[in-house]
Amino acid sequence: MALDRSSLDHKLHRLTVRYDELRDILAGAIDPGSFAKLSKEFSDLEPIVGAIGELNAARDEIANLAQMITDNSDAELKAMAEEEFLSLKDRIPLLERAVQVMLLPKDAADDKNAILEVRAGTGGEEAALFAADLYRMYQRYADQHGWRFETMNISEGSAGGFKEATAEISGRSVFARLKFESGVHRVQRVPATETQGRIHTSAATVAVLPEAEEVDIQIEDKDLRIDVYRSSGPGGQSVNTTDSAVRLTHLPTGLVVIQQDEKSQHKNKAKALKVLRARLYDRERQALDDARAADRKSQVGTGDRSERIRTYNFPQGRVTDHRINLTLYKIEKVMAGEALDEIIEALIAEDQAAKLADIE
Repeated sequence: MALDRSSLDHKLHRLTVRYDELRDILAGAIDPGSFAKLSKEFSDLEPIVGAIGELNAARDEIANLAQMITDNSDAELKAMAEEEFLSLKDRIPLLERAVQVMLLPKDAADDKNAILEVRAGTGGEEAALFAADLYRMYQRYADQHGWRFETMNISEGSAGGFKEATAEISGRSVFARLKFESGVHRVQRVPATETQGRIHTSAATVAVLPEAEEVDIQIEDKDLRIDVYRSSGPGGQSVNTTDSAVRLTHLPTGLVVIQQDEKSQHKNKAKALKVLRARLYDRERQALDDARAADRKSQVGTGDRSERIRTYNFPQGRVTDHRINLTLYKIEKVMAGEALDEIIEALIAEDQAAKLADIE
């Protein structure tokens, strides 16, 4: 159940007092090491304290309006006060919920950049074509948010699709907005090569991993096997005459990362290490999530990469997210990245609602 009024008010009061303390400390003489840490705490509290102020102002105003309604004998003024009172009465629960959402424990990875991995699943070349469509959808979405989208590796299929594609996405709140995209995406459409107009079903798997820094995940040299070889294009076509492609194998876990897009072996190794670090960090996060069995009900989906999360039905022009039973009849806008926010916002709202329901 959600926090009761007295518990919520007590917590809000403590946050406001801490905010005032920090403001006074930062205004005085303080050593540089403490300044950085306290400045971050102060800036993190600022939007919360602003929302608390708005909530308290609304509560004060509704109390004043209630008094005006009781004391006022002027029918016209009383009617105006009653109208404002009813409007505020509807608004205050929304303000309280907004504050509670801001108080929810924050995912430590939300502010991180992300590694996007898209792989063709069942469905042959049609699956590879769909994987390429998804990859471009996320690229357009990133562009619309002003994020940096850098292709790290692409393995092309024979018909122009992607067997596998990896990108680094950098910007504000990238992982927070994309983390619910992980899972199996299914497509239903008539392939270009289909002569009888039959609808085919195929799939692609998406993984969105928080980018890990070296301080998050340390990889020992003894745990790595590094193989180098010549890069090759589609169909085995050689695209490089030097041994610049890199295959990293993490011996303790068996994870393998291949990087060959750069002409420099050093650059390919650096990119491969970045992907490997992200995968290891994601494994740690998944293990923690699995250990917190009670928290599993407050997450959208299970986080399982094999879970079917969404279906894109082209003949009917609809996209359905199965986790929240949301269907949009605007598939072209979704694939263009324009309407993807409607799905993402609904997923975030569902996750927040579930977590609020779990607060005791």
